[in-house]
Amino acid sequence: MRPRRATVRLPNAWLPGADWADRYEVLVLTQRMTATEAARRALESAPHWVRNLLSFRNRLVPLVGLNATADTRHSDLVASLPLMHSDDRQTVFGYDDRHLLFRLIVDVGDGPADGQIVGMTTLVRRRSLRGWLYLAAAIPFHKAIIPSLLTAVERPGQNTSRRQ
Repeated sequence: MRPRRATVRLPNAWLPGADWADRYEVLVLTQRMTATEAARRALESAPHWVRNLLSFRNRLVPLVGLNATADTRHSDLVASLPLMHSDDRQTVFGYDDRHLLFRLIVDVGDGPADGQIVGMTTLVRRRSLRGWLYLAAAIPFHKAIIPSLLTAVERPGQNTSRRQ
């Protein structure tokens, strides 16, 4: 199945002051997985065009006063994102910048039959004009990137255990 846009409710406990959010979901029928496995599949299997786009972003944003990467001294990383929380049902990544706060939540839930619903929720709290401008510029790319990442989750037979 193709990823689809889903409803997200605010406020959210992972970022109570979020002022922007979206969510995409995909139905996975091939095998059961934890949220950590789903996150690894999605984030470590990014298509080449996504990796290139994020690399370009990391070179561009310091020019306008935003951090290219998060402070990762006190967290594990998956695909350069700081890990904040992980259990079987939910994995949360995030970082706080002086211009915006960001959270990416990957969760798994029961779906029809033996399937699972894997979802990716993005939460943002803008703290300055630069945060507002950055998000406005990023949203069109975000709307293409997240569904693309979710397509990797539903591919059967991907072994992520070697990366753990």
